[in-house]
Amino acid sequence: MKDEILAHLNDPGQLEKMYRTNKGLFKREFRTLYPDLKGNTLADFWNERLNYESDEINWGTSRELLFVIIASLVAGVIAKLPAILSINEEFFYSRNIGFVVFPLLTVYFAWKNKLSTGKIAFIVGATLAGLIFINFLPNVEKSDTLILSCIHLVLFLWSILGFAFVGGSKNDEEKRLSFLKYNGDLVVMAALIVIAGAITSGITVGLFSLIGFHIEEFYFQNIGVFGLAAVPIVGTYLTQTNPQLVGKVSPVIAKLFSPLVIVMLVVYLIAIVYSGKNPYNNRDFLLIFNALLIGVMAIIFFSVAETSKTNNSYTQIWVLFLLSVVTILVNGVALSAILFRISEWGFTPNRTAVLGGNVLILINLLLVTAQLFRVLSKKDDITGVRKVIAFYLPIYFVWTIIVTFIFPLIFGFK
Repeated sequence: MKDEILAHLNDPGQLEKMYRTNKGLFKREFRTLYPDLKGNTLADFWNERLNYESDEINWGTSRELLFVIIASLVAGVIAKLPAILSINEEFFYSRNIGFVVFPLLTVYFAWKNKLSTGKIAFIVGATLAGLIFINFLPNVEKSDTLILSCIHLVLFLWSILGFAFVGGSKNDEEKRLSFLKYNGDLVVMAALIVIAGAITSGITVGLFSLIGFHIEEFYFQNIGVFGLAAVPIVGTYLTQTNPQLVGKVSPVIAKLFSPLVIVMLVVYLIAIVYSGKNPYNNRDFLLIFNALLIGVMAIIFFSVAETSKTNNSYTQIWVLFLLSVVTILVNGVALSAILFRISEWGFTPNRTAVLGGNVLILINLLLVTAQLFRVLSKKDDITGVRKVIAFYLPIYFVWTIIVTFIFPLIFGFK
């Protein structure tokens, strides 16, 4: 990208085309080049353009707003299907919660990225396959296989969303990292929307109760459901049209929580020794332990995405390296625990899923840690870490396919 920018520095049309093809990469590489390009009229113009931050909220085009409104209403209707069609709520939500918003978000990015007919056909086919498969599985009580399939179906739909987000970009690495950053930004934006919605709901219900109308049940079963279903859609729209809204908050969160998580993990590992509880003989503790591991790994990946975007701080790289090392230790404990349980009681759907997930995470963490060490040794830059993370993401997608679609065929409904 650097070479292309320099080669077309005096070609405004080509620069605009490069920018629209991959905005994130263009911004990052241009900012690296700009100190040597000051004085060039076109370079000065692009510097102002890329660094301009409007104080006003950009509400996008009327077509985009219409899409968001319709998608939010559709998401609410999907969430209300059990009440509309008299479907068992436990059956519906356990199997179809991912279909409330993920397909609509996927459609949004497919539309924005103008995906080809072949890619759209793949998205539609994969989504329908998941919908049909999960709803035609037998309704067996206390089936670990069914629970695993339902959980991993959500991750499968998330992966399809990632495919639509990346679109037809030639530089998948940048777009995959942008997808991770989008998820982090969406979490921040969604949290703000939920807090604002909760305050508004509390005030509304309270005001009506003062005049003798008790609308709690109606409000939360109707307006509340539509509001919650709309949160990811509205949050996505705001983060995509106004990246500056959380663009300065996300890096702060990444830098603030990374060292705190290191301290928490070290203290937690020490506390395990003194508590007498361990993942070797406590199944629930092992599951929570693995959930903690996944959460910490997500923080590492999100922090890498933010670090690569902002200042490539040496201190921040050290923090990420130490966090990765400690997380590998946590993963080692979890992996040894599941191997111990398998050796004692044999394979089950849960143990197999946890074993496979832990092995994949361990390999990923080792690769990321090795690249972070190379950065600290000044043998490479943060780009190497980005490439490892981007390369490995599709492997998780393959694993979601195995657990969602193949586990029920292998293990039945144990």
